Amino acid sequence: MKIFHIALVGAFLLAGTQAFAAATVGESAPDFTASGASGKDVRLSDYKGKFVVLEWTSTECPFVHKWYNGGDMQKLQKKAAEDGVVWLSVDSSAPGKPGYLDAKAAAEWIKEEAAAPAEVIIDAKGEVGHLYGATTTPHMFVIDKEGKLAYAGAIDSIASAEAVDIPKATNYVQQALDELKAGKFVSVATTKSYGCGVKY
Repeated sequence: MKIFHIALVGAFLLAGTQAFAAATVGESAPDFTASGASGKDVRLSDYKGKFVVLEWTSTECPFVHKWYNGGDMQKLQKKAAEDGVVWLSVDSSAPGKPGYLDAKAAAEWIKEEAAAPAEVIIDAKGEVGHLYGATTTPHMFVIDKEGKLAYAGAIDSIASAEAVDIPKATNYVQQALDELKAGKFVSVATTKSYGCGVKY
């Protein structure tokens, strides 16, 4: 069973190697308008003046389960909200592909997981994902108050699907937010994301 699990994780990792043109750290984050699970449109430009986190996610990915099953992602989302950060989860899975959620299913998933993003973006055509060059779940982006991309890459420094590694790792997203709030430059602005391939 353990061999099967390792093979499955390896397959998910390999699936994430397809390359897309990525948004560039230090430049304006690409604006977008997309449908949210709430039924309302989400416009990135509406959040200028606030820090924004974009989190690519999939309900079928063990690397995402690593963060949600023990409540670690929910804690990050809630802390971000308390600090005035807008957290947007993005599902770029295409219809018929693993992880695809329509608006109703996404709303149910948020409730079941007790997740706390400001919104879940339903990106079934992959337009937002391609705009940012998102390749894995999770794939994380932090946008500063001026609308510039301040961080892009992995959620943390240990590329595993095991929750026991979370406390040992550097959380790049929280580190970036803390530095931005302190008026500092983001010390680690780009890293290689890891996880399951986005199912465009």
